[in-house]
Amino acid sequence: MTWQPEIDELAYRRRLAERMGGEEKVARHREAGKLTVRDRVAGIADSGSFREVGGLSGSGRYDSNGRLVDLVPSNLVMGRAKMGGRPVVLVGDDFTVRGGANDGAVGDKLVHAEKMAHDLRLPMVRLVDGTGGGGSVRNIEIKGHTLIPTMKVWQHVVENMSVVPVVSLALGSVAGMGAARVAASHYSVMVKETSQLFTEGPPVVAHIGQQLSKNELGGSHIHTRNGVVDDEVATEQDAFEHARRFLSYLPASVHELPPRTEPSDDPTRRDEWLLSAIPRDSRAVYKIRPIVQALVDDGSFFEIGRQWGCAIVTGLARLDGWPVAVIASDPYFHGGGWDSATAEKFTRFVDLAQTFHLPVVNLVDTAGFLIGQEAEQAATMRHGVRALAAVYQATVPWCSVILRRAYGMSAAAHQHMGRFNCRYAWPSANWGAMPIEGGLEVAYKAEIEGADDPVQKRAEIEQRVRSLTSPFRSAEAFVIEDIIDPRETRTLLCEFANLAAPLREAGISRFGIRP
Repeated sequence: MTWQPEIDELAYRRRLAERMGGEEKVARHREAGKLTVRDRVAGIADSGSFREVGGLSGSGRYDSNGRLVDLVPSNLVMGRAKMGGRPVVLVGDDFTVRGGANDGAVGDKLVHAEKMAHDLRLPMVRLVDGTGGGGSVRNIEIKGHTLIPTMKVWQHVVENMSVVPVVSLALGSVAGMGAARVAASHYSVMVKETSQLFTEGPPVVAHIGQQLSKNELGGSHIHTRNGVVDDEVATEQDAFEHARRFLSYLPASVHELPPRTEPSDDPTRRDEWLLSAIPRDSRAVYKIRPIVQALVDDGSFFEIGRQWGCAIVTGLARLDGWPVAVIASDPYFHGGGWDSATAEKFTRFVDLAQTFHLPVVNLVDTAGFLIGQEAEQAATMRHGVRALAAVYQATVPWCSVILRRAYGMSAAAHQHMGRFNCRYAWPSANWGAMPIEGGLEVAYKAEIEGADDPVQKRAEIEQRVRSLTSPFRSAEAFVIEDIIDPRETRTLLCEFANLAAPLREAGISRFGIRP
């Protein structure tokens, strides 16, 4: 007498679960150009590493003798896996079972998965495709009553944002709580043309008079440009690769420190072209990304949020093997001036660095907050002040390099002035409360207007003032600690990374309320 009959039933139940929504629905799903949830798990996890949890949950159908006849599996697949050799918690919606809506204990499984990531201190990776636990109108008839929205999982979602890296990949049409789970991440991705994200989908939106397709309502071209989602990729496989690369820079939880990789690039490398990277014409633009790539370890820059908040470039990189967070002004957008979206992007990225103990490198060229009626209507000051608060609440090591301009309120966010930071300036740098071009008329209004030739007087004053704006004058007064040859920047940044490494402290970050 053995327990073989039960072992056989166990195998039978697992075979039923692996059918997902059945051959017809799986075929329809693949015809739409999407992978199934089990394909996705196999694609993102290291081969053979996935250990499913709760794989037997679902809705069983039994004959009159109590024998299992069929099983509709839960539309949430979850478990532990490895990505790049490191353990993670992996959760995936199964759209082939009721479009990923609440079914088969999915709500309880979501809570269990979030708790597992939190308590085991493992990164949470979500493969979202559907409402992801939000339920549907059909539940009214199934349950015989309506429910007050509670989102039992949300406490755990919020807690995890402070403890473990959270990555969400929107791999289909995600709505309601599924969309919220994507937004509640440290890093999120949508697949172009395949993914859509909305509070409610087109059928519900049609009731307010808007007839829109899924992509018109919530395609990746919308949400990767408004900051709801970080990045847009071409395929699901690209999304998997982005998730793996993002996690490679971070610790498993805040209770550890970001891991160093074996250095593969000479920290003393000098790129001669950096000497002419900044134009002498202060109105000319230049490309910032090649400069970033030249300063960090070769091939290590991983940009995040390229399509929104475009006056800054943000991303993760390595310096002499050490992971760092990089912020760089981009003069191609508003001349590096901050709009509200840029300030929000800056705040969110500094928070990421602070949460996971990443030293910050800030490459500065900004003329301040945007001005004008549109900027005022967009609450630029509110968003900008929150960005300033993020800097002054950060405790991670910080290094700023002023490449060209440092003017106005956004320049005040280049570092925390109440603590020690490494700071350098290139010979092309200049700074002040506001650019000379816009400040002369205010500061010398009476002198200019009272002159016989106001235009000539303005030119004389500008020439006089500009003669005092050399960064070497500021260095004489110790306003700037050091002016450096641009070709030396990488060496100094690698020194910063090595000095910063032992100063990083594991643990949960704490800070007060922001304006």
